[in-house]
Amino acid sequence: MDRKRVIIVTDGDMAAKAAVEKATENIGGLCISASAGNPTVLTGKEIILMIKQADHDPVVVMADDKGAVGKGSGEQAMEAILGCGDIKVLGIVAVSSNGKDCYGLKVNCSVNRYGEVTYTAVNKNGENLDTDKICGDTLSILKSRDDLFIVGIGDPGKMLFSDDVLAGSPITTKAFKLILEHNGIL
Repeated sequence: MDRKRVIIVTDGDMAAKAAVEKATENIGGLCISASAGNPTVLTGKEIILMIKQADHDPVVVMADDKGAVGKGSGEQAMEAILGCGDIKVLGIVAVSSNGKDCYGLKVNCSVNRYGEVTYTAVNKNGENLDTDKICGDTLSILKSRDDLFIVGIGDPGKMLFSDDVLAGSPITTKAFKLILEHNGIL
């Protein structure tokens, strides 16, 4: 059985949902819009079932903790997806937050608000930082996963209008394309 190929986005508010839906359309994928939420309301098992029922891939899902301390619902769902043997996670779009308590997650690369690929992290507005570690409330379980390709971005659908859905969500789309290219799909 072929494993479903999945991209996980660590945000799920309404602006992110719209941007993720548009970017998924741009890459010819399938977005599980029901996985959106701030925080994520579906369990990992529920999202996995929807992934398995998808008629094509790549499948894009969202996971959001809404700033919860510790392992919130988004991270619990993401952990279940990452642990499912029937699913191949192609990569993670790690969304930056302005959290004060941040130890940071190392990214492979980022897409800044100008659409440039950078090897530093970016902040919530998609501006380059002086580090390769991104801060976000739904990222802590990924620290022990050096097998994942992680692309940092600012706030999907926002970034001072750089990722506006009316403009085609270009930053989120570029992050998805980087993940597909990394996996030899594009």
